[in-house]
Amino acid sequence: MEIDENRIDDAALALLFLGLHNGDRVWKTFDWGVMSRLHAKGLISDPVGKAKSVVLSDEGYERAEQLFRELFARRG
Repeated sequence: MEIDENRIDDAALALLFLGLHNGDRVWKTFDWGVMSRLHAKGLISDPVGKAKSVVLSDEGYERAEQLFRELFARRG
């Protein structure tokens, strides 16, 4: 699979908009509400804690891979 980095950059920029505050500042991490919802859906481990990463469940892994391919694979 060839990755379209421009689409990844666009998606990351759009997701950064979720954390918009104080006019034009954005948080460097994903919105806590989003992370909590993904956890409630059983797609990731509990995001609360000191760890800077979460673990994808089997379902979360499959869905993440599917979405990654749909959103970021170069289209022929």
